[in-house]
This record gives sequence, C-alpha cells and structure tokens, in this order.
Amino acid sequence: MLKQRVITAIVLLLVLLPAVFAPVAWPFALLTLVMVAAAGWEWGRLNGASSAASVSMGVVVAVLCLAAYLAGWVGVGGSPAWWIACAVWVLGGALAVKVGPSSWPQLPKAGRWVLGVAMLFTAWLALASAKVVGLNFLLSVFCLVWVADIAAYFGGRTFGRRKLAPSISPGKSWEGVWSGMVGVMVLAAVWIWIDKTWATGSPSLFTLLWQRFDAPGLLLALVFLCAMSVIGDLVESLVKRAAGAKDSSQLLPGHGGVLDRVDALLPVFPIALALSSI
Repeated sequence: MLKQRVITAIVLLLVLLPAVFAPVAWPFALLTLVMVAAAGWEWGRLNGASSAASVSMGVVVAVLCLAAYLAGWVGVGGSPAWWIACAVWVLGGALAVKVGPSSWPQLPKAGRWVLGVAMLFTAWLALASAKVVGLNFLLSVFCLVWVADIAAYFGGRTFGRRKLAPSISPGKSWEGVWSGMVGVMVLAAVWIWIDKTWATGSPSLFTLLWQRFDAPGLLLALVFLCAMSVIGDLVESLVKRAAGAKDSSQLLPGHGGVLDRVDALLPVFPIALALSSI
C-alpha cells in the first residue's frame, strides 16, 4: 500500500507541478477542470446517482467550468460568487456537521446533486482565479490547507483527547484542530517574512491579509480559514459515511478518490479570495 501511495503521489506531482508553475493560466485551469469533473462523478456515486447520472454530473461540472473560462470569469476580482460560497459553506457546513450522517440521505437527491455541482464549480473558479492572482498567492493557499492538515494530524496523535465529531470522523480531535491553527500561524509568519525579504512576484494570501487587517485581523482570518478547511474535510467524511463508503473512489490508487484529496480545499479557496478582495 505504501509503495502504491508513493508512486501515485509522484505521478500526481509530475502532472501538477508543470501546470502550477506554467507562466500562463490555462494549463492549471485545464488540469483542475479535469479533477473537479472527476470529483463530480464521485459526488454522484456517493449520493445515490446511477452510473450514467454520475458521469453526467462530471460532464456538467466540466462544461460549466469551461463555459466560465471562455466567458472570462476566471480572475475577476471581488466576484460575488466568493461571498455566496462563503455563506453556504459556513451555514450549510455547520448544519451538516450538526445533524450528522444519518440526516444527509433524507435530503432530496436532486438537491444534493445540485449542491455538489455548485460546490465543485465554485471551487474550480476560485482555484483558476487564484492562479491568475499569482503563483505566490496560489501556493500560499495550498500550503495553508496542507500545513493545517499535517499539524492537526501530529497534534491530534500527540495531544488528542476530546473528539471533534465522533459520528463523522472519529479520529479528529479539538487538540488536532488547534494544532493545525498554530501550524498555520507559524507558516504565515515565515511566509510574510519571505515576501518582505525577497521579490516573490506577487503577494501571498498571508501578506494580503496582513496588509488589509493588520495582525489581529490576520490571526482571525487564519483561524477562520483553518476552521473551514476542517469543515470541508468533515462534510466529505459525512457524505462518505452516509453512503457507507471508505473512499470517494479508487481513481488515485493508494489515496482513494479526488474528493478525498481536495475536500479541505473546496471551501478554503473561495473564502480566501473573498477575504483578500476586501
């Protein structure tokens, strides 16, 4: 299993890194479009859609993303979509976590399907727009989520006592969440120092938040973004648990599915763009 995970990770990096570092935006937009289309297919399978309907959901997500790109929506500053996504994730995510996996299947299938398509489309639009903002900004948002997850894992294993959401994800603890937040604050301090010391070409998310809100606002924004990364993870875990599935799919051998890898990114990218647009 470990060998399989390593091989898959290497292949993903070989595909992802050239698109991330490309001087133009379209390779990254195209690659992430394929990823969210696959995630749309997974969402359909997890929410009771037939094989044909699940494929159709993936196609719909891809078509919407392509249409948005051709219409010039990518990179548009201050888009209301970021704030709408922020409100939906905060209110809907909190409600979903509160009611738990048993209540999720009681929602109408069509409503869950539309919600998934909208969620993935908005996340793609934010991902592609972040690339347009600048490489430094894009990488800083990715690293925020990754560091929060890594620090939460090790902090939870070391200090974890109180369960965060035992009916959804028994392995998560409040101590892990706090550890993730501390890790991100350290990351932000280092990144802001790097932005000040070297010419990075574009400001990072951390520098933008520092410039807009000063230190207290930066800390609150980081806590909020870390919390929403946890919400994204919990919502996907809730949907899988409600479906009786361990992974969203087996598209990524050793890693599960696309949703398993991007769940925490889905709310964070739109919210990061919303906060940085103030």
